[in-house]
Amino acid sequence: MIEIERKFLVNSEAFKTEAYNSYAIKQGFLNSDKERTVRVRLKKEVGYITVKGKSTSNGLSRFEWEKEITITEAESLLKLCEQGLIDKTRYEVKLGNHTFEIDEFYGDNEGLVIAEVELNSESESFKRPNWLGKEVTGDPKYYNSQLSKKPYNKW
Repeated sequence: MIEIERKFLVNSEAFKTEAYNSYAIKQGFLNSDKERTVRVRLKKEVGYITVKGKSTSNGLSRFEWEKEITITEAESLLKLCEQGLIDKTRYEVKLGNHTFEIDEFYGDNEGLVIAEVELNSESESFKRPNWLGKEVTGDPKYYNSQLSKKPYNKW
């Protein structure tokens, strides 16, 4: 139940032609404390509730627990969330043994595009696509929980 991922800014829209899948995501936070977050998400036709722990000092790893819930449950919980819902489209791009998840944000986070790649270990290597920009792993301002409080257009 440990998530290991690296996060990057995206420097072009080339990923869109490489994507094998894309879908809308709407999410909010019941708790966005830096020690733990509790997220509610609607993704495709499924709801999820996710608990994430505090990141390690390098920002690469943290506890993550997720459970599928009904759409009705997710919609009800979204109404209880802290102010600042996240609206985005997620694109999935397979490269080598990894799948990059690229989030294109809307609303108050319009213009922000972030790519994440999940790893099996902190030292695992991966192929870097040409559209992958500056690494922002461990920078809290790029966490969705923080983007819901202080959106990209207010930086």
